[in-house]
Amino acid sequence: MASWLIYALLSAAMAALVAVFGKIGLAGVDANTATAMRSVIMALFLLGVLAYEGKLGQIASVAANKKAMSFILLSGLAGALSWLFYFVALKYGNVSQVGPVDKLSVVMAVILSVLFLGEKLSLLNAAGVVMIAAGALLVAWK
Repeated sequence: MASWLIYALLSAAMAALVAVFGKIGLAGVDANTATAMRSVIMALFLLGVLAYEGKLGQIASVAANKKAMSFILLSGLAGALSWLFYFVALKYGNVSQVGPVDKLSVVMAVILSVLFLGEKLSLLNAAGVVMIAAGALLVAWK
């Protein structure tokens, strides 16, 4: 199995746990405050990973790369907004509905990759994207 696929499956499994643990953790607390606290925990954990890997010194070189930092900043802002909206949606909705609708990001990412990154999509790939969209909407429908 390709290493990218292993990591993608692990990512999906962890994202599923985020939804379940997040829904439980949001009971009786403000969603935006919980999201901010989650972000701090993530930042500390990831700094620990860098320290473990001996890569803390790379922070300065990444920060010095203006193009990289511009897009990392935009990605960070998009991610923060995504998580703010996601946690509010989880607070008021069912995980079984919020999760599938959130995964429409897969469909949107594929469309954006074709439009802005010049990635190619075969007819089979396009059919899969349509099925992902239809499946997400069917699962979320109540």
